[in-house]
Amino acid sequence: MPLYKTITVSPTTKVLIWKIEESFEALSEGISLTEHCNQRVMGMKSDLHKRGFMSVRHLLAAEGYIDHDLYYDENGKPHLKDDKHISITHSYIFSAIIVSDQEVGIDIEKQRSKILRIAHKFTPIEEYRTLANDDAVMRKLTFVWCAKESLYKSFACPGVSFLQHIYVEDFRLDELVTTSTVTYDEKRTTYNVYFLEFDEFTCAYALLNAND
Repeated sequence: MPLYKTITVSPTTKVLIWKIEESFEALSEGISLTEHCNQRVMGMKSDLHKRGFMSVRHLLAAEGYIDHDLYYDENGKPHLKDDKHISITHSYIFSAIIVSDQEVGIDIEKQRSKILRIAHKFTPIEEYRTLANDDAVMRKLTFVWCAKESLYKSFACPGVSFLQHIYVEDFRLDELVTTSTVTYDEKRTTYNVYFLEFDEFTCAYALLNAND
C-alpha cells in the first residue's frame, strides 16, 4: 500500500499522498464505486487517469470513507456526506486528498520547464525575474500555480481568474508557506498556503484563514 506521505496539519486537518505504482486492476480490488463514478472511470481513456481516480478511493479508505460518502456539487467541487471539507488532486504518479473541519484546497503538479512559457497567463512574471536561474524560477512559478489551483478548488466559483482574482503573497523558496487571497464578486477570502516538494513534484494545500 503506497501511502507515500501523511501530514497531520492539525487535530482536524490531514493531508494524505499516494504514490501510484499499482495497476488499475490492483487498485480496483476491494473498492466499491457508485454507479456514477464507475461510469466516470470506465469512460477515461488514459490508464494513468484511471489509476489516479482509484488511488484517491484508497486515500478515502485510509480516512474511513468509501466512494459512496463522496459527492460533487453543481460546480464540480467534492464534498463528504458527514460535512467534513475535502479537496482532491492527482498528477502523473501522485494523488492526494486533504480532509478538514474547515474550508480547504489542494493541488499537486510536476515541476516542468513548460511553466516558464505559460506563466504570464496566471501571474505577473516580472515578479520572479530576480531569481538566480531558470530552475529557481520554475520552482517558484510551480509553487504559485499550485497555490492558485488549490484556492480555485476551494473557492469553487465560476468566473474566477487565476490572473485577475487570486493573489499569492510573495515568499522565499525556503519558507514553504505564504498567504493568498481570492477577491471576486465583492467578496475577499484569505487563505494560508503551505508547500512541499518531493520527487520533482510540488504540492500546495490551502486552509481558510481563521479570521475569514
